[in-house]
Amino acid sequence: MAENLIVPVILAGGKGTRLWPMSRSQRPKQFLALTGDLSLFQMTLKRLADPERYDKPIVVTNAEYRFLVAEQAQEAGVELAAVLLEPTARNTAPAIAAATLVASRDGARLVHILASDHNIAMDDAYLAAIDTAARAARDGRLATFGITPTAPATGFGYIEAGESEASGAHHVARFVEKPNEERAKEMIAQGNYYWNSGMFLFDSAVFLSECRTLAPDVLSAAEASVKAAREDLDFIRLGESEFAQSPDISVDYAIFEKTALASVVPSPIRWSDLGAWDAVWKESGADADGNVVKGPVSLFNSKNSFVLSESTHVAVNGIEDAVVIASEDAVYVGKLSDAQDVGRVVKALAKDKATAKLTEEHRTSYRPWGGYSSILIGERFQVKRLFVKPGKQLSLQKHHHRSEHWIVVRGTAEVQIGETVQILRENHSVYIPQGDVHRLSNPGKILLELIEVQTGSYLGEDDIIRLEDTFGRS
Repeated sequence: MAENLIVPVILAGGKGTRLWPMSRSQRPKQFLALTGDLSLFQMTLKRLADPERYDKPIVVTNAEYRFLVAEQAQEAGVELAAVLLEPTARNTAPAIAAATLVASRDGARLVHILASDHNIAMDDAYLAAIDTAARAARDGRLATFGITPTAPATGFGYIEAGESEASGAHHVARFVEKPNEERAKEMIAQGNYYWNSGMFLFDSAVFLSECRTLAPDVLSAAEASVKAAREDLDFIRLGESEFAQSPDISVDYAIFEKTALASVVPSPIRWSDLGAWDAVWKESGADADGNVVKGPVSLFNSKNSFVLSESTHVAVNGIEDAVVIASEDAVYVGKLSDAQDVGRVVKALAKDKATAKLTEEHRTSYRPWGGYSSILIGERFQVKRLFVKPGKQLSLQKHHHRSEHWIVVRGTAEVQIGETVQILRENHSVYIPQGDVHRLSNPGKILLELIEVQTGSYLGEDDIIRLEDTFGRS
């Protein structure tokens, strides 16, 4: 890593629920394409493709998302410096401390912390804010980005800016918790309050020194977890027991609200954390009636509404101030102005055994080799659509409780059952008896699609005994 370049650290381990039913713990919003063709994580990577300012990024995520991170980075054409895997959720302070230790170990000085799920306009104002923050960091300050407020938002924390600095930043006078609307209006009228964006830029040595003084337990756990880290394919697994010793605390509370070195960079940029469906609606460009539609949707006699469908055609008539989100297996309908309440709805669904799975998994599950969609589930049988990317293969595996039938719909399949290997083409099928060791591969140049019919006494995903695996899951 070059000392004169900024090392970006992307936090990509969050499991947002307020964009349900599209965002779920299995595939949260940072990996979804909500405002364009790229996912929010990929858009973040693209903003960092500036060799004059940035070195290769470090991504902090968890083991569940490691292949999503690698795959989406590859699709975006961005090479990563490292992917750190958090063994357990401990909020942002230990994650940032561990990533900063890794960056500084490789010679980095300036580190830029940013979220993976924000929507930011890449313009001159944004670049000017980055350069101002870098100057402040070189002066020994811990810079945070304060977004110029455009409305009295009550969903954000605020930063009060104090005296100005030579870099163009300002001392942080104080941080303010999420206010009510009246207080938010007062702060905006005063003119020196900014939304807290959750982005930071600092010199790694200065930040780690402040951690040692203000949050020694956090730094101690981060240092121990980095020392105990092990490489797993292209990932770095932080030490599990060591990382778990850290307090569960945000970097705001642990460092920035205590340090005397905090600076805020006023940032008049177009920014949204896309924290709820009303924010996605605002960022998506409404038509003359205030409506935004995405996917197979027919909208009639309606105003100021957001309707999204993933696959099923949705026809809506005579609504106003509404949000309708239709995923493959669930539909949410509510007031657009009450979009913040989706999180409360998801918590209620998660507590009910009948609906808890809908808050975690999608009908389509993605794997490093491709994925599968659940089509039909009955007593002692299940039907799935499998898709395998060219050149990829599933693990060598067996099942104790089920047998499987595979029918090739598209592409070419290489199937190993025991010691026998055969090639299947379109309309060919094969039977895998219960308990037999088997493996599926795609030796072709196009996507392989199969229909899988499972039969047996137990059909859960945990009935997989992996004997060998290209992706380190055996």
